[in-house]
Amino acid sequence: MEPTVVSTSSLAPDEFDRNVPRICGVCGDKATGFHFNAMTCEGCKGFFRRSMKRKASFTCPFNGSCTITKDNRRHCQACRLKRCVDIGMMKEFILTDEEVQRKKDLIQRRKDEEAQREAEREARRPRLTDEQSQVIATLVEAHHKTFDDSYSDFCRFRPPVREGPVTRSASRAASLHSLSDASSDSFSHSPESVDTKMNLNNLMMMYQEQGSSPDSSEEEASSFSMLPHLADLVSYSIQKVIGFAKMIPGFRELTAEDQIALLKSSAIEVIMLRSNQSFNLEDMSWSCGAPDFKYQISDVTKAGHTLELLEPLVKFQVGLKKLSLHEEEHVLLMAICLLSPGNACCSLFVGRTVNSDLGCLTSFLWDFLRQTSHQKNVHTVGQNVYLIPC
Repeated sequence: MEPTVVSTSSLAPDEFDRNVPRICGVCGDKATGFHFNAMTCEGCKGFFRRSMKRKASFTCPFNGSCTITKDNRRHCQACRLKRCVDIGMMKEFILTDEEVQRKKDLIQRRKDEEAQREAEREARRPRLTDEQSQVIATLVEAHHKTFDDSYSDFCRFRPPVREGPVTRSASRAASLHSLSDASSDSFSHSPESVDTKMNLNNLMMMYQEQGSSPDSSEEEASSFSMLPHLADLVSYSIQKVIGFAKMIPGFRELTAEDQIALLKSSAIEVIMLRSNQSFNLEDMSWSCGAPDFKYQISDVTKAGHTLELLEPLVKFQVGLKKLSLHEEEHVLLMAICLLSPGNACCSLFVGRTVNSDLGCLTSFLWDFLRQTSHQKNVHTVGQNVYLIPC
């Protein structure tokens, strides 16, 4: 005989408000659900089952109308059983011992089948090779070395000024001064090719182009009050991106010119990816430690950026944050972004080299995504790589 699951509910579950406390219809205790066609607690459920199975006959020592409560429900079994019947509990809903065992066996069989299906899915899931694991570990270590999640260095920047007069010319000069100083400080002591030859002039020009403010009068200069602070932040972030890039396998083998070309075309995009770690979906802000370093969209507009420019950035931040990426996925995206040769500066030979490395990293990312719980997001992550605002 095929086991059947008997419903103990006279109404569909969605007809009840889950937020309303459920009360046992027999004794007023907290109910655990519908049992034998009535809402009851576990105690009254067990009492009714035992009484029906034993075909018990109780006699009330009083007048047969005892009030049953949580505290006195054991005092009069006759009135308690009568109350069970009065609220609709039915012995026909009680399973026999054989039926109970069949139901338990059915539940266990379903659990075993699900465990078997999960084991088969796990066996089909691609495994990372030792080489892939090593590359990913190297990238994660590079990220840790070049990203301070305490944001302690932010206190060294010129302080944020969210209101107050700052002349446009002074702000622009401060921005360029900050970037050139950072360039000099960062690379004057490094013997590596990109470290000695790259003075960030190209990146300064890029920042000017992407962060340039619209023409305005000196009376409107207060709208650029955040520019000095954000210029320091961008300068600092570019230095960290360069440090991360130098640790990507194969990056140091490129010529200085090609390293610069790749950094110039991707530095801002990688900064956007990194900033997602501090992005807050609740209020659309970037929280970087101290309250002074909590940046609203309005703060960025005070550096000369328009809302039209910021809109795609914020949309990208929201979409990426909702993916809840693993750290490994995040650093792979950054490395892929850095090695995307989307410019004509790379030589043909280097272009082939970069494309080869890019293909490997992309393959690592897909394999990692398929191995993790983010399988449903594989294509979404891929789409986001190409939606980074430029």
